Amino acid sequence: MGFAKVLILVLAASISCGAALAQPVWRGSDDLPTSPRACPGKKEEPPPPRAYDGGLPAGAPDRVGKPLVVVDVPRITGVGYFDATARGMKEAAAELGTVEVKTEGPTQISTSQQVGVIDDHVTAGVDGVLFAANDPIAVAPVLRKALSRGINVVGYDSDVSPEARQWFVNRAEPTGIAKALIDGLAEQIGGSGGLAIITSTYEAPLQARWIAEMAAYAAKCYPGLVWLGTAEGREDPALSGREARILARRYGAALNGLITLTNFATPGAAEALGQSGRCGEVAVIGLATPNVMKPHIASGCAQAVVLWNPVDLGYAAVYALRAVADGELVPGATTLKAGRLGTLRVDGSEVLLGMPYVYTADNIGAFNF
Repeated sequence: MGFAKVLILVLAASISCGAALAQPVWRGSDDLPTSPRACPGKKEEPPPPRAYDGGLPAGAPDRVGKPLVVVDVPRITGVGYFDATARGMKEAAAELGTVEVKTEGPTQISTSQQVGVIDDHVTAGVDGVLFAANDPIAVAPVLRKALSRGINVVGYDSDVSPEARQWFVNRAEPTGIAKALIDGLAEQIGGSGGLAIITSTYEAPLQARWIAEMAAYAAKCYPGLVWLGTAEGREDPALSGREARILARRYGAALNGLITLTNFATPGAAEALGQSGRCGEVAVIGLATPNVMKPHIASGCAQAVVLWNPVDLGYAAVYALRAVADGELVPGATTLKAGRLGTLRVDGSEVLLGMPYVYTADNIGAFNF
C-alpha cells in the first residue's frame, strides 16, 4: 500500500513520547504517480523525457523578433515573493529589449479577481500572458480563451491543466522540493520522529504535488518519519500560527518537526512556536523568502528555508515567452537558453529551474528578497 495513498492509519508503535497516536485522514496530496529522488549518498538517475502536453495558440500572428506586449498576472500583488518575480521579469525584458511586461493582479488571493484581470487583457489584446494560477481549474478557461485568440501563454509558480497554456516554468521540480524539505528536516531531528505539515489549501495543486512526493520520498529514504497531521494556513500568517500552536498542543512531544509550504505559513509557524515556548523544540523547515525568515533563523525558531530564487523564476518566464514567440521553444524542445541562467532543461511542456536552494543561518544574510 503506497504511503501517499493511505487515507487513515493508526500508529502501531509509539514515537517520541511513547504514546500511540491515531493518524488523521490524509488530506492535501494528490493521487498522481510519484517518482522519489535518490536517497542521500545514492546516484541520481535522470528520468526519461516526457512528451509535450501543452496547448497551442490558434492563428497566432508572426511575432518573430517583433516587440511583445505582455501582461503578468500573479496570484497576488503587493507581497515580497511576487514583487521579486516581477523584478526578474523586468530584468529579462530590459536585457531582451523587445518585451514590455506589465504586472497586474488581485490584491488578495481571489480566483475570480484573477480571472477577471486576465480576461480584461485578453479582450483588450496582448501578445502574451504570464500567470501564476490561484486555482488550476477555475483559471484554465480564460487561458484557453487566450490561446484561441492566438495569444502566447506561459505559466510560472502555480500551474493549470497543461492544455490551457503552452509552457510552465517550474520553479523547482516537485521531487526536488520534496527531497530538500525531507532531507533538511531529517537532518534536524535525527532521521526519525513525528512531523506535521501546514500547506496553503488542500486544493492547491503544487502543494498537493509536493506533499505526495514528500510522502513517497520519506517512505523510501526515512521510514522512521511519521506524519501526524496536515493543516491549512490559507496564505495567512496569523492562521498559520494558530494551526502551528494547535498541532503542537495536539501532539505534544510527539511532534518533532513542522514543514511549512508557503511564504506566510513559515514565518507564522516559527513565530507562534516561539511565543508558545517551543522555539527549537519543534524543527521548522519550510518555503519562504529569505528576508521574512532572517529573524526567525537568527532566533533559532526556524532551522532552514527551502526556496528557488523568485527573481530567477520571473526572469526565466520572460525568456520562455520570448522564445515561444520567436519559434525557438517548440513542442519537443529539450533546452531553453535563458540569458544569465544559461541553458535550462525542458521536460514535456515544463521549463525546469533545477534543485531548490537551502537557506540557513550560515548563508541567509547574503540574500535580499
